[in-house]
Amino acid sequence: MAARHFPAGAISLLWADRQTVCDTLNGMYKRIILKLSGEALAGARSFGLDAVKVAEITGEIADVHSLGVEIGIVVGGGNFFRGVAEQAKQMDRVAADNMGMLSTIINAIALQDALEQRNVQCRVMSAVFMNQVAEPYIRRRAVRHLEKGRVVIFAAGIGNPFFSTDTAASLRAMEIKADVLLKGTKVEGVYSADPVLVKDAVKYDVLTYMDILQQGLKVMDLTAVSLCKDNNLPMIIFNMNQAGNIRRVVLGEKVGSLVTA
Repeated sequence: MAARHFPAGAISLLWADRQTVCDTLNGMYKRIILKLSGEALAGARSFGLDAVKVAEITGEIADVHSLGVEIGIVVGGGNFFRGVAEQAKQMDRVAADNMGMLSTIINAIALQDALEQRNVQCRVMSAVFMNQVAEPYIRRRAVRHLEKGRVVIFAAGIGNPFFSTDTAASLRAMEIKADVLLKGTKVEGVYSADPVLVKDAVKYDVLTYMDILQQGLKVMDLTAVSLCKDNNLPMIIFNMNQAGNIRRVVLGEKVGSLVTA
């Protein structure tokens, strides 16, 4: 179902606008940021990496990359450590967030290795300097990597505590001038409530960032939402667990929920 404040005609126009953008780019988004949670890489595990799941995700990324799409990835670290998690409550927030940023480095290296095994050139760029394992994040260099057909994985968030990897994804999308921000989740899109807890939760096909802010929907943190809204960046939230969804979204199919400014 669509967000209730949108007339049916308006929803069709918004999806048509999305398809128009894709049509001008030979049927697909040309440059994307894909936001992955650390938990997505853990698969059915409660901790760490699931090699099978990592292979599945990187297989889909490689498939999309073969279409000529320029791909940037922002990965979380919640499968190892999260600064706001239960086990971090007794810790200093800065120390906890620093540990979380280091966790994203582990996930980024795992994704890089899996992609390179599929003959996809890939670079990890870290907002925290660790030259032995990753390049420092430099915006112009990142854009150049993308132009050369390399997948770029942005790790360590934005390099500062108190900011989530959702905010990092929004910021990097703006910096590299991405056409769209894609957020892979375990549900089909944005709902009026948690669909796992509320059986009659309504799925929104199209909504605005202001709707998210006003209704307190748990899509991304408020800083990330505000950043996308202020810069008119479209975002699509979709189910990462359904095979082929990344390709479908990139090709402009009506998958997940479209969020516009």
